[in-house]
Amino acid sequence: MSNDGIAPNAKRLLWAGFMAILAAGVGFAIRGQIFDVWRAKFGFTGLEVGLVGGAGFTGFCFGIIIGGVIVDKIGYGKLVVAALLFHVLSAVVTFGAMDGMATKTAFVYLWTGTFLFAVANGTLEAVANPLVATLFPNNRTHYLNILHASWPLGMVLGGSAGAFLGEQFHWGWKAQLALFLVPTAIYALMFMGQKFPKSEASQKGLGLGQMLKDVGIMGAAVIGLFIGLFFKDGLGPLLAGFTGSDFFSSSSWMWISVAIGVATWLLFSGLSGWAVGAWLLFVLFITHALVGAVELGTDGWIQNITGNILTPIEGKYLFIATSALMFALRFCAHFIEKNLKLSPIGILLVCALIACLGLNMVAGVTAFGGALGAVLIYGVGKTFFWPTMLAVVGDRFPSTGAVAMSIMGGIGMMSAGLVGSPGLGYAKDRFAGESLASTDAALYQQYKAEKPSAWMGFILDPATGLDGKKLGEAKTKLGAAREELVKAGTKDPQAAYAKLTPEEQKVLKADIEGDRKTLRADAFIPAAMAVIYLLLLLYFKGIGGYKPVSIETERITGGVNAPMEA
Repeated sequence: MSNDGIAPNAKRLLWAGFMAILAAGVGFAIRGQIFDVWRAKFGFTGLEVGLVGGAGFTGFCFGIIIGGVIVDKIGYGKLVVAALLFHVLSAVVTFGAMDGMATKTAFVYLWTGTFLFAVANGTLEAVANPLVATLFPNNRTHYLNILHASWPLGMVLGGSAGAFLGEQFHWGWKAQLALFLVPTAIYALMFMGQKFPKSEASQKGLGLGQMLKDVGIMGAAVIGLFIGLFFKDGLGPLLAGFTGSDFFSSSSWMWISVAIGVATWLLFSGLSGWAVGAWLLFVLFITHALVGAVELGTDGWIQNITGNILTPIEGKYLFIATSALMFALRFCAHFIEKNLKLSPIGILLVCALIACLGLNMVAGVTAFGGALGAVLIYGVGKTFFWPTMLAVVGDRFPSTGAVAMSIMGGIGMMSAGLVGSPGLGYAKDRFAGESLASTDAALYQQYKAEKPSAWMGFILDPATGLDGKKLGEAKTKLGAAREELVKAGTKDPQAAYAKLTPEEQKVLKADIEGDRKTLRADAFIPAAMAVIYLLLLLYFKGIGGYKPVSIETERITGGVNAPMEA
């Protein structure tokens, strides 16, 4: 790598940010591996597990948006300290979930701890993203991809730890999850005592209102939408579990959530001076919501799903392989952009098409070899989404400083938490329940969950999936049968099904069929993204091609990114 940073400590700050995001990846990967443990131990439905996983994204939104708004006022260093405290507190709260706890109580501990973990991660990205964009203004796509290569590396390390320590040495879920504290301590040391630059917008003396003009009323509407959804579908279930009251699932709470969303919209609109905002940034916000849902939402479930279709250890290996590929490829963004003559929008279009193909292929796998090829294709597709989207914002909207980049990251994470993770959990419940009910209605009545999974109730009907504890018992029996066969010299993992009762085989087959249908439904998201990227590609071709702009260019040209006044 060329030393083209604008500060003498640019590389140290880059790698400190790298380590911070790596800590998030380690925690994310290990949490994804223990979803089934939580489901069996505490009796969660797929939706409830999805809601806990979703808190690992929604908290990020608050950390990155609040951090992005105040970072130029209080400085990067104070935000790093705050993130460190949130990381430690998240571990303390999460580990408060004890064996034998009531389902609702355990849900509160795990949701809250996961939420705090995400707040820490979001706060760190409010530091790292604008910091790297400022330090390397002439090659943002390359260095932001390097920064975010830490995410898949963290997933490789976390996934490997789970596969090795969990499967081979039978570490408990708390001991495994505590491993994220190791990179947490390292990033704290790397940031310690460093001098931080100011963003381009801050250097030019732009205030918060001027930075938000590109966001405007249109961008604020997207923020308000997801904040309202958070209170309804994210915070509501937590408060219902904590208080035992049905109020937080009632229409009254829904209208309170709507009011909070509208108030958020008005707040950000007012801060922007009631500018309508830049239409391109609005489109990028919407598209990044889809990115969060398909990339991070799917990542939270993919090893669980592939491990269910094949075997748990094979699911872990597939997750590690995909993450390792992402890690390597994110160092190649500069090569792709320069040598293949693809603009950032062109890269995003190709990736969306590949991701759509990959998800459909993963849905049909039957053996490890084919699954490896399928998940690697999916991995190629999702690799460049997140950092390249951030680079587009940095290239085209420099006057927003850290704010628009942080808001877009927050929207992506909020979407992952409110749409991607619980949406896939709901889909698993729905498709698995429907599959068993169509195969054996009487058996479905025996194995169905005590309560239905309700998600996006204004669009979708509640779905009753399979009971988490009963399903977990069947999977435990299957795992024990596999271990016996391995000791006896039989390597075919599917042979273990013969050790189960016909009823247990039907239940597990329905669960697998639910996973396959979930992935096929998930593939529609990158298909929609491909359409948006194609339209953006045509737009940039019509204006002479994609080019990064500076604040001075924005002021001179006025037309390309200039926000509209209401």
